[in-house]
Amino acid sequence: MNKAVIFLADGMADDPLPELGGKTPLEAVPTPYMDSIAAHGASGTFLTLPEGFPTSSDAANMSVFGYSLAECYPGRGPIEAVGQGINLAEDDIAWRCNLVTVIDGILKDYSSGHLEKEVSAVLMKELQEKFGTDDVTFHPGVSYRNLLVLHGKKFSANVDYFKPDSSQDEHIDNLKLSTLDDSKEAVYTVEFLHKLMKDTAVFLQAHPLNAKREAPANSIWPWSPGKKPHFQPFSEKYNGKTAAVISAVDVIFGIAKCAKSDVIYVEGATGFLDTNYAGKAEAAIKAAENHDLVYVHVEAIDECGHMGDVNLKMRAISDFENKIVAPVMSALEGKGYTFAVLPDHPVPVKIRKHTRTPVPVAICGPHIKPDSVMSYSERLAPQGSLGYMKGEEFMRKVLNLPAK
Repeated sequence: MNKAVIFLADGMADDPLPELGGKTPLEAVPTPYMDSIAAHGASGTFLTLPEGFPTSSDAANMSVFGYSLAECYPGRGPIEAVGQGINLAEDDIAWRCNLVTVIDGILKDYSSGHLEKEVSAVLMKELQEKFGTDDVTFHPGVSYRNLLVLHGKKFSANVDYFKPDSSQDEHIDNLKLSTLDDSKEAVYTVEFLHKLMKDTAVFLQAHPLNAKREAPANSIWPWSPGKKPHFQPFSEKYNGKTAAVISAVDVIFGIAKCAKSDVIYVEGATGFLDTNYAGKAEAAIKAAENHDLVYVHVEAIDECGHMGDVNLKMRAISDFENKIVAPVMSALEGKGYTFAVLPDHPVPVKIRKHTRTPVPVAICGPHIKPDSVMSYSERLAPQGSLGYMKGEEFMRKVLNLPAK
């Protein structure tokens, strides 16, 4: 049968912490089901964020799917636009557009206190009404994760930016957009966006919805631009295998849609600790009936890492173990499924940003020869027989396909 489930715990990997007795958050939380994947299977590491590409979840999850970033990485904005069903024209440039908190010129919070989706939707709607033109449109997403699209040949995607969740507590004067070439289009794009950021900040700072917020959504933050993406379909890439993807966030939906895979939306999936875990687990179990691969992505652990809160991160890991991995594995036990667990990248709570460290991987299944690693962790995974994987190696191993 060769059917598989991948449990993707966004940002779960971390560094050893003195307050946890030298353990990582993952090692400090009881995870018998994730440990059982390692104990009954094999472990290793996987490079998801190679040098030369952003340390962001779009790049990392593309790597997990086995897509070459050098060949087809388009930027985060266009991937999320596809995820939202926005039809980009060939000259459109889509930008991820966070609603952020800036206080006294300092970028204090990349998420505006994990802005409620309903508040975000109102703010983005009103930004579109006040500032939307033939040149620029605003599109609401999930919580602080929104989009801005520039229209026309006068604009360029060749603009450098600062990733907001890697730039907290820095002065915005040190975080300005800049051109990556000398073209008039790139120069114009930077000038246009700097003015737009300034004008929208005045509007947002005075907005009544921000009046009493501890972390007001008082600025837009455009980043990771790009044009309409083009991916090889997943089933074409992997010998006709079908995939279903379950998540809460547009970036993962976008990768799935670009790959012509099935997207499963779960009501109440929020991308944070209050997400509908039970609904996601049920959706995964059902999807496993008629797909070769089910990809279950959970965002909350990543968010807690960016907050720098070790206790919340441990809670999120525990929820992932007990509310996603345990029920799915229990329901599919004895049916010949392959199970794999990994993060897309680390988010050490001490630095609150993504790193390029290869992530720990464990895979068990009928075709996987067990090794000597008995539990799942950052410390033990490198000792496993899967070794250090890159490119398509991880996905082909999970799907029991020959290496390329």
